[in-house]
Amino acid sequence: MTTRGIAVFAGDVSLDTTVVVDHVPEPDEKVHASALVEDVGGVVANAAIACRLAGARVALLAAFGDDLAGELCQSRLQTRGIEPYAVKRPGTTSRALITLDAHGEKRLVLATGVSLAPDERACLDVDLTDAAWLHTAAYDLAATTALIDRCRAAGIDWSLDLEPATLRDGLAPLRPCLDGASTVFVNSRAAAMLGSDPTGTLLALGVARVICTLGAMGARLRSATDDVLVDAPISAEPVVDTTGAGDCLAGTFIAALCSGQQAVDALRQAVTAASLSCRQLGGPASYPPPADVQSALAASERTVVGKNPSGESDS
Repeated sequence: MTTRGIAVFAGDVSLDTTVVVDHVPEPDEKVHASALVEDVGGVVANAAIACRLAGARVALLAAFGDDLAGELCQSRLQTRGIEPYAVKRPGTTSRALITLDAHGEKRLVLATGVSLAPDERACLDVDLTDAAWLHTAAYDLAATTALIDRCRAAGIDWSLDLEPATLRDGLAPLRPCLDGASTVFVNSRAAAMLGSDPTGTLLALGVARVICTLGAMGARLRSATDDVLVDAPISAEPVVDTTGAGDCLAGTFIAALCSGQQAVDALRQAVTAASLSCRQLGGPASYPPPADVQSALAASERTVVGKNPSGESDS
């Protein structure tokens, strides 16, 4: 893959502990986990890992606590080819506790530490000379705004993961981050917080492209010229774990754009990667290599070509 500069990711890092249980325990009930996975996580860190795996050049700007969890997160990032521009702070690294049920759906408790976002000073100091793209989430609004202002002045495209936690005060505080954004990613929960026409609202605020992730149904891309629904590939394999699937989609999409793909083609690749990630346990550990994504895309195309509108084989 030939990439156009570096994709810079700036945002949250956490240490995620995932357990698989038969059911969520009742009050004062103990249940036994059938599996446990511990790995680096976080909306932006996950997207950076997916982008790097898809072949892009990646830089990660993040904060870490001065604890063992912070050391483990940095080590797990390094083993995946990401050397973070790390800001170490006194305190604990964010921790996420995730329970999975038999359908792969998650329930997540986040213990917010000092690693939710890099501070404004780090965002002003980070080198953007070779940056072609910035992806972030506005957990620290002042820091995010400062970094986006630098991208705007330098002509660097940026995308924003519009997490529900960043929408507690509505869209008004986020307008400086949204105006001119190349892409905004919105999940179903965040979209519900934005009213009856969330994508139309975001486009009116100056966002060039909105991608609404729809879980098992795929994702929808809207811009001034496009309105495309990309279906998730059909699979007989069960959903095991949905953790980080939306982050996988975002990172894969950015990598495809940085390689020169058109947005709709990039989204097809991203939806396929995200869908494949749901078939294994873990967040980043489940992200598929590019060869698996291309194989799944080719199989999906053969399925479409081999069926007539009635669903019967043309042969």
